[in-house]
Amino acid sequence: MRDRELDEAFELGRTCALAAECGRDLRRCAQMYAGLFPGAAFGADFFSSLTLATAFSAPWHRADRLKVANRAALWVTAVERLVDRAAATREQVERLTRECLSVAEGAVPRSPATRFLADLRDELATTGDFGDLRGVWRDQLDRTLAGMATAWMWRDTNTVPTLARYVDNADSRGSCFVDLSHWIYTADDWARAHLEELCAVSRQVQRYLHLLGDVASYRRDLSWGDLNVLALGVDGADVAAAMADLARAAERRIGPVCAHSPRTASYLRRRLGFQAGVTGISDYQRVT
Repeated sequence: MRDRELDEAFELGRTCALAAECGRDLRRCAQMYAGLFPGAAFGADFFSSLTLATAFSAPWHRADRLKVANRAALWVTAVERLVDRAAATREQVERLTRECLSVAEGAVPRSPATRFLADLRDELATTGDFGDLRGVWRDQLDRTLAGMATAWMWRDTNTVPTLARYVDNADSRGSCFVDLSHWIYTADDWARAHLEELCAVSRQVQRYLHLLGDVASYRRDLSWGDLNVLALGVDGADVAAAMADLARAAERRIGPVCAHSPRTASYLRRRLGFQAGVTGISDYQRVT
C-alpha cells in the first residue's frame, strides 16, 4: 500500500511540474500578441487552470508535446472574448470569422488574433502530413467560429434557445478544435488515420463540457450578461439529467476507441473526469 501511495504521489507531483512548465511556455506565448491577453482577464490563475487541465489529460507527454493543445485552448479563449466583449455588430463577428478561416487556409494574418492562429497553423505544419489534414482542421475551426457567432446572435436578439438547441451549439466552447489540434500534433498512427471519427467522439465530450462549464461559471456569466444554460428557464434537474445522459453517451463512444488507441481514449476520459473534479461535480463517476 505504501509503495502504491508513493507511486501515486510521484505521478501527481510529476504532472503538476509538467503543468508548471507548460504554464511558463503559455505565458511567454501570450506576451507575443499585444493586446490580446489583458492582465485583468488573463491572470496567473487562468494560465494555471488551463495547463493543469492539459497536463492531467495527457500526463505521459513532455511539455513540448502539449504546447499545441495549450496554445489552441488559449487562442479559443482569446477569440471567444473578442466575440463576447469586443464585437458590437454581426458584421464584426462575420469579419473575424472570414479572417480566421482565410488564415487557416494560408493567408497572411492582419491582427493579433489571426497572427496567433497563423503561428498555430505553422506549428502544426511542422508535422509531415498537415497538408492532408488541413481541411479537417479548417472545418472544425469553422464549426467553432460558427458556434461562437450563433451564441453572439442569441445574446444580441435576446433569443432563448431550447436546452437541446443550446447543447447542439457546443462547438462554441472550442474543446473539439483543441482536441483535433492536439491529435494532429501528437497522435499515433491509428488516431491520425481516423481523425474525423475521433472528432465525432470529441464533440460528444464537448457537449458534456459545455454544460459543465456553465454550471461552474453560472454566477460570473450572470454578472457579465453571458449565456448560461441555467439562465434559459431550464430546470436544474433537467440540466443534471442532460449531463448524465451526455456523459453516458460520451463513454459509449470512447469505449471502442480504447481497443485501437488506448491513450487517445484515456485522454478523452481524463478530459471529462478532470473538469468534473475541478468543478466539484461528483456525479460524473456515478453517471458513467
